[in-house]
Amino acid sequence: MLLKLLLLLCAQRCEPTVLLLTVSPSQPIEGNSMTLTCKTQLPPQKVGVQIQFCFFKDGSALGLGWNNSPALQIPALKRRDSGTYWCEAQTAAPKVIRSRRIQIDVRRIPVYNVSLETQPPGGHVMKGEKLVLVCVATGGTGDITFLWYRGALGLKLGAKTQPALTAEFEIPAVREGDAETYYCAADNGHGPSLSGLVSIAVRIPVSQPVLTFKAPGAEKAVGDVVELHCEAGRGSPPILYQFYHEEVPLGNSSAPFGGGASFNLSLTTERSGNYSCEADNGRGAQRSEVVPLHVTVPAEDRGNLSSTILEGLLGSLGLSTMALLFCCWLKRRAGRRSAGDPPRSPPSPVPRESTYLNSTAPVQQHPIYENVNVVSGGEVYSLVYYMQQEQPSAAVPSLRTRAQDKGPSAIYSGVNTASIIDDDYEDAM
Repeated sequence: MLLKLLLLLCAQRCEPTVLLLTVSPSQPIEGNSMTLTCKTQLPPQKVGVQIQFCFFKDGSALGLGWNNSPALQIPALKRRDSGTYWCEAQTAAPKVIRSRRIQIDVRRIPVYNVSLETQPPGGHVMKGEKLVLVCVATGGTGDITFLWYRGALGLKLGAKTQPALTAEFEIPAVREGDAETYYCAADNGHGPSLSGLVSIAVRIPVSQPVLTFKAPGAEKAVGDVVELHCEAGRGSPPILYQFYHEEVPLGNSSAPFGGGASFNLSLTTERSGNYSCEADNGRGAQRSEVVPLHVTVPAEDRGNLSSTILEGLLGSLGLSTMALLFCCWLKRRAGRRSAGDPPRSPPSPVPRESTYLNSTAPVQQHPIYENVNVVSGGEVYSLVYYMQQEQPSAAVPSLRTRAQDKGPSAIYSGVNTASIIDDDYEDAM
C-alpha cells in the first residue's frame, strides 16, 4: 500500500509529457510534398502552456529551427530527402521533450512510356531547315536525363538532365546525310527507358526542269499529237509539273515517286509559239527555259486555208470595191464631158500610098474615119478617108501615075450627140 501511494504522488508531481512525430503521406514520392507533425499530450493542469517545436533530420535542424508551429512541410521532395527524422518540444520550464526517431524513404517513380516527336511533324524536313527532336516521357519523378541517338548503331547526339518530363534536341540546318532513323532515352536512376525509332526524310528542293518535245516525225504538223515532257534533275518527290503555252496554263501532271511527267497535246495552227514548264515540290517552284514550237500546215490544207481566207476577204471587200469602181467611172465620165467644150481644128489628112491590084477593074475603096471633135451646136463632125489599093501591071503604067496624082477623098459627116454618149459609155465599160 505504501508503494502505491508513493507512485501516485510521484506521478502527480512529475507530470510526464508524451511527444509523437507523424508523416503525411506515409509513403512520400519524389516530386510531391511531405508534411511532418509533432503531437503532444500534456496533463490537464498544463493545458495552455506555451510550447515551441523543432524538427531534425540526421541530426540537423530543419526549417526555421524553434518556432510555435507543430508542423513542417517540404514542398517538393528529392531523393536526397530520405533519412531519419524526429522532433523536439520545450516549455517555459525550460524542459525539452524528444519524439521517437522514424525512418523516411522518399520513393522515386521510374520513367515510363517514352516517345520521340519531331518538329516539323511527320519527319519530313527540307534541306537547310531546322529539325527539333522532342523526347517525351509520360511519367517519372526526380531529375531525368534525356539522351538522343541516330542510326541503328546508336550514335549519341547529345544529353540533357532536368526535372521535367520533356526535353528537346535541335539540329540547326539539316543536311542530306541527316536522313536517318532516330530514337531517344530517359533515365532517372532506375534504368533508361527507350522510345521507338523515327525516320527522318530530308527533302531536296527541285532544280530547274528541262522541257522537251516528243513527236513521231521531225516536223510538227497540224493533226499530230506531241508529247511535252518536263523533268527536274534533282528534287524530292512528290513533284507537281505544270505546262504553259505563251504563259497560259495547259494542264498539270504529278510525279509521286520522282522523275519527270508528260502532257499530250493535239496540234493545231494556233499551237505554234513558246512553251515552258514548272516543277514544284513544296519548297519553291522552278520554271524551265522557253522552247519554241512551229506547227506546219500541209499543202492541201494550205490551199483550202488560202481559199477560205480569200473568200472571206472578197466577201468583206466586194461591195466596197464595186462602189469604188463606180465612183471612178462617174469621175471619168464627168471629165470627158468637160473636156469637149473648147473646139479644135480638124487635123490635116495623112497621105496614104495607094496601090492597085493586077486588074483593070476598079478597086473597091475602104473608108477610114477619124473624129475631129468639132462641135457645132448639137452635132459632131467626123473626117472620112477613102483609100484606093494599087494593082501593079506592066501594060498600064500610066494608071499608077494617075493614081498618085489623085489624093484621098475626104468626106465630112454629121453625127448626133447621142452617138457621143454611146461611145463614152462603151469606153467607160
